[in-house]
Parts: sequence; structure tokens; C-alpha cells
Amino acid sequence: MDQDTIIINGNHLVFRSGETILETARRNHIDIPTLCHLKNAIPTHTCKICQVEVMGEPALVESCAAKAKQGMTILTDSPKVIEARKEVIKGLLASGYHNCAAREMDAKDWTSFQLTVLKNDGKEDLCPVWGDCELQDLAYRYQVKTRHTPSKECRYDTERANPFIIRDFSRCILCGRCVKACREIQVNNAIEFGYAGDDLKIIAKNDATLKDSDCVFCGECLQACPVGALVPDKAFRDHRFKDTRKIRTTCSFCGVGCQMDVFVQDNKIVKIDGADTDLPPNHASLCVKGRFGYEFVASPERLTRPLIKKDGKQVEASWEEALDLVAQKLSAIKSESGPDSIGVMTSARITNEDNYIAQKFTRAVLKTNNIDHCARL
Repeated sequence: MDQDTIIINGNHLVFRSGETILETARRNHIDIPTLCHLKNAIPTHTCKICQVEVMGEPALVESCAAKAKQGMTILTDSPKVIEARKEVIKGLLASGYHNCAAREMDAKDWTSFQLTVLKNDGKEDLCPVWGDCELQDLAYRYQVKTRHTPSKECRYDTERANPFIIRDFSRCILCGRCVKACREIQVNNAIEFGYAGDDLKIIAKNDATLKDSDCVFCGECLQACPVGALVPDKAFRDHRFKDTRKIRTTCSFCGVGCQMDVFVQDNKIVKIDGADTDLPPNHASLCVKGRFGYEFVASPERLTRPLIKKDGKQVEASWEEALDLVAQKLSAIKSESGPDSIGVMTSARITNEDNYIAQKFTRAVLKTNNIDHCARL
């Protein structure tokens, strides 16, 4: 039996049962831009950026929702498709405060623009996600001239009433990705679309602030937002124009083993995102601790050298001196009171390997089974 195939941009591709045009294209490394699409969530049909031309169809088709069918012939970048995308991008840019035109400046003007921050009702003139905005990328890709002022003023003030997430409604394009991330990925049901018409906005618990709602500050909405409507509170303070290094690592806050991407600038963590959606066990989701709990790493209050007590005072010591002292104390207790007079506590905040070594040390060196884990407390 012949396999089910479609033709995309002249390429004969096999599609899987139930797969959308977008999924088939992406699996075969064919780029179809999207804004409202969120992987593993139900399509909302709000942005229309993913429209493609299907031969025989009178109108453009949304590839994020249309199922692939045998014999389809599809164009992803025909003149008709490109013109439609440009119109959509123009409308989105005009719908809010999107000053993406900075990308069209020359080097001298851009440097001046970085150094000039104009305050407007508590809102920075320079977007905090400049250079990391999907709408800006599309405007640049399709050479859509941007505007610095919206077609109508936003009637909702920026919300800064919590320590983690700033909600700038003037930059919201109402794509719904944050709602899908909250309700379908994390299943927290903390936010939803509220009001209608020109009053439409994303609301939390009868239009309360996030801190007064059911939000648990996992930050899933933050990572899903394609523009500058949801940004980390720190984004308005930290340098945003220096290069960052992205480092894949494992979250150490608990034993689940969530995979995360740590963004490092000048040897300091400035942002954390969940890793790839296809990567278990967390599939890009993180909790409030994993996403926002990193400032302690570079805290000046952290101990960098061991302290031991001398003459009733804690004084700095070398690692050799401190380890020798601990070994002497443990040996003395073990000799005087027996090994079972000693107990060891391990932690979910350290790696499995460190926990293994701790239990090995407890049983093989101290000769006791008195080892426990903080998770049982």
C-alpha cells in the first residue's frame, strides 16, 4: 500500500495520520512561521501567520489546524501567502506599542537609541525583548515597516505588582499562547481571555493581579509569550545588549531532574528557560523555583571558604584544615560512642551522584545506616 504523501514546495513528503500541514512541514525542516501556535496545545486561529496556499482551495489555509491529506499540493511562500502575512504583521504592529523599527537603524543611531530610555507612563521606550521577539523577527523577515506608536492607546496599565513577571498589556498581541500554556500545558487555569471587542485582554481571576489570583508563578506563560507583553521583572534592570551564553543543565531544586537552559552573562545567570519541549522529564516546563530561583548563585553573602570555630568565633580556614577537623571530630565520636551515634542528612538540592557518595561514605566509612533525606521531612 502506498504511503500517504503531500507535496510542499515541490517536495513529496510522507505525512502521519492526524498530522497537520505545519507538523509535516516542520518534521521535514520546512519553515512555516507562526505566532499563536504552541506545541502540544489546541490551535486558537488567532494570528493567521501560518497560512499557506493549497492548490484547489479558494482561500488560504491555516497550516497549524488543517490536517494533511493525500494528494495536497502546498506552497508556503507564494506571493499570495507573503502578501497576506505582511498584512497580518502590519495589523499586529499597529495593535499595540511595538517599536520594532529600531532594527532598521544604522549602528550609530542604534547605539544612541540604546542609551536613550524614554519614560512613558512607567513604560520603557526600548522594548525589554528587543532582539528576542518573534513579532520583530517577522517584521524584519518580511520587511514590514514598523511604527513607534499604536493605532490606539492601551487602556490598561502595566502590572508590576509581583516580584517575578511584568505584564505590559500595551505590547500584548492577544495571540493566546500564554493562556494555552497555563491551561493546557501546566493545567493551572490561572489566566483566560476576558471582556470583548476593543476591551479584550488576558485576565487572571476576575481581572485581579497575578499575585491575587491562582497563579503559582511557574513562568510557563512567560516562556510562551512571543513578544514583550510578559517579561521577567529583572529584564527592566539588567543589561540586555551583551552577549549571553546558553548552557544546558539539570535543575537542582528537587529530584525530578528538569532540564533547563541557563543564560549566562559575565559569569552570572541572567535568565533561565525550560529546555526543548521534546526533552523529558519536564518538556520545557519549570516551577517557580527552577525558573526564578537563581540569584543566590551570585549572591555576595554566599560562603566561599569554610568556617571553623576558634576561641568561640567563626573564622575562615582552608579546605584541608576544615576537612581534617571534621574527620577528627567524627572519628572521636565514633570511637567514644559508636558509629550509630552519628547520623547523616542528604539533600534533594544536590545531584544523584553526590547523594550516592554520601550514603557510601555513611555506610562504608562511618559504618552506620543512619542516613536520611530531607525530602522525608
